[in-house]
Amino acid sequence: MKNYLKKQYKKNRKLRINHSYLVEQFSDYSKIFKEIEKIVKKGDYTLGQKVDEFEKKFAKRTGAKFVIAVGNGTDALYLSLKCLNIDRGDEVITIPYTFVSTVGSIVTAGAKPVFVDIKEDYNIDEKKIESVITKKTKAIMPVIWAGRPCELDKIKIIAKKYNLKIIQDASQAIDSRFKNKQLIYFGDICTYSMHPLKNLNIWGDGGFIATNNKRIANKLYLLRNHGLINRNKSKIFGYNSRLDTIQAVVANYKLKNKLNTITKKRIKNAHLFDKLLKINPNVKIMKRFPHLKEVFHIYHINVKKRDQLQQYLIKNGVDAKVHYPIPIHLQPAAKYLKYKKGDFPLAEEMANTSMSLPVHEFIKESDIKYVANLINNFFKYN
Repeated sequence: MKNYLKKQYKKNRKLRINHSYLVEQFSDYSKIFKEIEKIVKKGDYTLGQKVDEFEKKFAKRTGAKFVIAVGNGTDALYLSLKCLNIDRGDEVITIPYTFVSTVGSIVTAGAKPVFVDIKEDYNIDEKKIESVITKKTKAIMPVIWAGRPCELDKIKIIAKKYNLKIIQDASQAIDSRFKNKQLIYFGDICTYSMHPLKNLNIWGDGGFIATNNKRIANKLYLLRNHGLINRNKSKIFGYNSRLDTIQAVVANYKLKNKLNTITKKRIKNAHLFDKLLKINPNVKIMKRFPHLKEVFHIYHINVKKRDQLQQYLIKNGVDAKVHYPIPIHLQPAAKYLKYKKGDFPLAEEMANTSMSLPVHEFIKESDIKYVANLINNFFKYN
């Protein structure tokens, strides 16, 4: 149970077209080193000036009045729940088809995750939310899956009707829009991750929380830093989840020099995949809508013979992945919730048929055509 990723990284490097591109995305690291050198000379490592700059810049980027930088995307979710006083006995509605951190944050906050099934776009089925609302329900946590917004306006109406908070897990959704509006317009809190594999990526873990509510922001500033209002006085008991100043330097650099290009290229690459694969009746791709700005943290398709196709692509040098093969309600950690197979049929179907293809900014048009041809040829002869 040590670092299980080492063998995976070594194996992935042998592939021609990879999901991970950590070396390439920071090939201009020397420019960042110059800014970090200034931090070292100042000794400004914790909640420093560059963190303040980061929060101001990303508040503007996300359309929020306040951004609170924290240690990682999971902490962003967890601290948001604690800030809203969600605790033992409370319930939070979310989906079972997501990365484990979404649900893990609810559980570690002391609350109970309550699942509703997804739709074919992997996002929460807003029509099923009201059926699971109880007196214990305190919040809805929609996941902006792969950077594709769910029906946020309808969720906002439901939340207002039942006096519930909305915490958007937007870890994969920097730069997404719904009906030309920023995501924060449709909820109390949006949380983001800057893990090295995210669209906005840094040199380790990092995250931030966006909100328009000053009371929420002020409490989050306290919670992330032991509840301290100065070096010696703690207003509330809090946590230690501060974005390192060095990581803020990296994030500021990516915002200024890279993020616009990353977003545009991922969208362009995804649309080319759409064009090349939609002619194949064996491949199901998402229908695109003009009111959704998707940023394609993941480009996913649904196919029969998924496992065979995945191995065929890997054999031909393509890092095809599955996000995620085991829905959360069927994870060993979720046994105590007493969900069973068949409770969320669409989530389970997606888990069995979904595949993710490399869509990052370093993939070439020729690479996309190569991958699409492999997929089309596979179904031609299988």
